[in-house]
Amino acid sequence: MARPLKVILILFAILLPLQGYSWGFYAHQRINRLAVFSLPPEMIGFYKKHIRYITENAVNPDKRRYAVEGEAARHYIDIDVYGDSAIYKMPRFWPDAVAKYTEDTLQAYGIVPWHINLMKYQLTQAFKERNLDRVLRLSADLGHYIADACVPLHTTHNYNGQLTGQHGIHGFWESRLPELLSANYDFFTGQATYIEQPQLKAWELVTSAHLALDSVLTFERELTRAYAEDKKYSFELRNNQTTKVYSREFSENYHKQLNGQIERQMRLAIRTVASYWFTAWVDAGQPEFKPFATDISEEERQRLKMEQEEYQKGTHKPREEGDALLLPDTKSIWSLHKV
Repeated sequence: MARPLKVILILFAILLPLQGYSWGFYAHQRINRLAVFSLPPEMIGFYKKHIRYITENAVNPDKRRYAVEGEAARHYIDIDVYGDSAIYKMPRFWPDAVAKYTEDTLQAYGIVPWHINLMKYQLTQAFKERNLDRVLRLSADLGHYIADACVPLHTTHNYNGQLTGQHGIHGFWESRLPELLSANYDFFTGQATYIEQPQLKAWELVTSAHLALDSVLTFERELTRAYAEDKKYSFELRNNQTTKVYSREFSENYHKQLNGQIERQMRLAIRTVASYWFTAWVDAGQPEFKPFATDISEEERQRLKMEQEEYQKGTHKPREEGDALLLPDTKSIWSLHKV
């Protein structure tokens, strides 16, 4: 595909309206949408046809956290609870990790790198079966977990700065900054590539994110010392509610100190999502897309409807999530832990 056409497609993907959600949902939808345009010619037509499904349902794993026991652990790994240099010493493969720590321990502190590999395997099987519903559902979900693995605060027990007096930093990094400033990011990431070892690749994502964690926490802490409370925060009207948010000035200064970190992690997520989709398709034997059904089944539509209803009435809040992503003294719908 000629570069000018690629640029047009990227702009098309960015400018199409996105369904409005709260903490992290904006970035998840954008990452999934843009990943479609990193696919090779053999795949892009199929995924473009279903880009609305891939985009809107990028947030489903977060919705399931309200209703599904065990869902939360799939979004993160608190690698620092396993001791010094654990990011390098942790067993990369699930059976080895279970043998060393037990499954209960792993579930307690997050399983995102292993779950990414499991999802990739399931997507490969769905391609082999030419099951449209499962291919789309698993593609959207896999994109979400990969994006989560690229977030530094998804790799630490101090996931929201609650251990260092920086409560609210999770949503600040993952949601507030992309929403304010990602319009200037370069999302042209190049074409997807085949991943030789998907399990090890998932750990590469976690490792790169964890190595960025110190900057995330240190720069925010240092910048806070230079700001009075009324300068660090401001108020905006969201969903007909006056909501306390990090001020634009504070946000822009913090973003500048991070020196492109969020853009790099989003770019990494976009290309990696596309590469996992591509790898699953190749490992399935590169099936042609013509035999696939032209649209999702009525059964899948009903499943999505039921999932939305469960989300709206769900009360399950894993770990201490209650107000984990609220700014101090703020009451809003933004209450997902590690979203």
